[in-house]
Amino acid sequence: MPREYQFNFELRHLVYFRQVAEELHFRRAAETLAVAQPALSRQIAQLEEFFGAALFTRTRRRVELTEAGQLLFERLEPLLRSLKSLPEELHALARGQTGRLRVGFTGLAMATVLPGLLREFCRQFPAIRLELNESPTATQLKELLAGDLACGFFHPDTAIPGIKTRVFLREKNGVLLPVDHPLAHRHSLALRDLAQTPFVLFPRSHNPGFYDRVLGAFARAGVTPHIAEEVWPRANGLGLVRAGIGATFMCPSEARLLPADVTFRPLEGPAPESRLVLGWREASTVPAPLQAFLQVAFQAARSGVSSAPVSS
Repeated sequence: MPREYQFNFELRHLVYFRQVAEELHFRRAAETLAVAQPALSRQIAQLEEFFGAALFTRTRRRVELTEAGQLLFERLEPLLRSLKSLPEELHALARGQTGRLRVGFTGLAMATVLPGLLREFCRQFPAIRLELNESPTATQLKELLAGDLACGFFHPDTAIPGIKTRVFLREKNGVLLPVDHPLAHRHSLALRDLAQTPFVLFPRSHNPGFYDRVLGAFARAGVTPHIAEEVWPRANGLGLVRAGIGATFMCPSEARLLPADVTFRPLEGPAPESRLVLGWREASTVPAPLQAFLQVAFQAARSGVSSAPVSS
């Protein structure tokens, strides 16, 4: 045992001291503890010897706490309460009812499936503390494999060794335009209609798969894209569209609530597809808080609590 955790007293010494401090009477404390009074006195004397301070003043008429005894009593009560509650807390942790969970997400996840899922999870498991971290796909994959994230919502291109996934959203993108764009009045558009329109994307390194699907869609449409800006996170791209810098791609599920100065239009013909999955590291045992989160997530996907369509 490390030297700093070697003590010359045991837990029972502290319990005995607490009872005497509560009763301020050695005989009544001994009766409550079901020990002989001389044995109780010896335990208190051993504790005083360890601390090098008297804990009680004793007269024929009364017992009182010394200043050192009062300090020990004040420090001891929270410690004993904490130890008393520890077994139930450990059992709750083992059952997945408490703990801490770090979850990664992208802007698309927060705009679609994640709010409803979080609402349901917090209702079922209020004692599990969630730590939410917005980060791009590439970063989430590194953190998942390193064990720094419990799970994450991201956009994979292919299967990732060591990572299990569940598809939550798969949709063909439309385009988000400033409301005063010359084509904003059209009911639907094709990429060839947008040959002269600058686009706001994100750095390819954040999500190579989707970025390449964007370029592939432009190529199939016979259009060379004009990429005006590459920004992250997602909200910054939407802000640039609102500023009139260009257009960007967006899923229909993401476009349900938009500011008045932008408009969403579906795309006919070639268009990139967004794929949102929930991923977690493959392991022989899954921590109980993560098991609880996956359980709620799968229930949400089946029942529609996530409030976003999952299209094939």
